[in-house]
Amino acid sequence: MKRVIILMVLSVFSVGMLAGCNTVAGAGKDVQKAGEKVEDAANK
Repeated sequence: MKRVIILMVLSVFSVGMLAGCNTVAGAGKDVQKAGEKVEDAANK
């Protein structure tokens, strides 16, 4: 259950970061960083 909550928080954070992007390149970097954080959370 804790894992699901962490992933949900990271998802909301990712959406917020994407909304703040002004360029496609910036969006790609944000998506990559968000994916890495989700992956790290999943490994724990």
